[in-house]
Amino acid sequence: MKIGLVVKAEPLAQRKAEEMAALLAQREVTVVRHPVSHPDRRWRGKTGPSAPADLAFVLVLGGDGTFLSAGRWIGDQPIPILGVKFGEVGFLAAVSEEQMGAVVQDLLTHGFATSARMRLQVEVVREGQPVARETVLNDLVINKGALARLASIDTFIDGHYLTTYRADGLIVATPTGSTAYSLAAGGPVLHPQVPGIILTPICPFTLTNRPLIVPDNAAIEIRLTKEASDIALTFDGQVGLAIDARDRIRVRQSPQPLQMIEIPGRQYFDVLKTKLRWSGGRV
Repeated sequence: MKIGLVVKAEPLAQRKAEEMAALLAQREVTVVRHPVSHPDRRWRGKTGPSAPADLAFVLVLGGDGTFLSAGRWIGDQPIPILGVKFGEVGFLAAVSEEQMGAVVQDLLTHGFATSARMRLQVEVVREGQPVARETVLNDLVINKGALARLASIDTFIDGHYLTTYRADGLIVATPTGSTAYSLAAGGPVLHPQVPGIILTPICPFTLTNRPLIVPDNAAIEIRLTKEASDIALTFDGQVGLAIDARDRIRVRQSPQPLQMIEIPGRQYFDVLKTKLRWSGGRV
């Protein structure tokens, strides 16, 4: 058996990773380490090899950024993934550092079930030629630079014009990504099993431009107006590229969801209440 290991560049996570590797070696499990890629505003396409197809699952020690980096390593392969929290908020982590050893032992002995998390397929076409293609678990974000004017973002749903957002930017998020940047920008929380795509404008000039949920089978196209400058597109906060009025950003549901390992007894709403520090009781 082979297991992938992606570890945050932090002393405690690195030390626990060595302990986990030793534990797995005792069970004759081969560990495939993958270095965490740092966010890069310059899109370079796929850099480095993908995760081996024969991995039983991938174990991630870190925060949500580390988890998203591991998701890019897996790519479109149906390799299950499990997050262990070593970051700040950790919505994507299923277990704590204290639980890790026992949980992994149980997975190896008894197996596991997975739940499919929707991802988005993003393609950037410039003057008719594809220049970038990515799959995201959380979101894609169009954002203006610090000194740029408001961005004017023409948005189309299934070929029909929706609106032109005049805003600092626009977030297109999955249900999993609803608790990330979209939530901070005022977007709704969407349960991972609710089929939908969220459009959340960032600081819109028109206050009636509110977050919108569209069907998960919608085809979204985004264009910038001719005067747009200093605008960037980022994928899951990991990689990005500069865009302008020549570009067409096309977004639709990916046919390959991410397979997340389920931990028995871990309820989504309990995690939500804990992470958002809700009381969970009557006021």
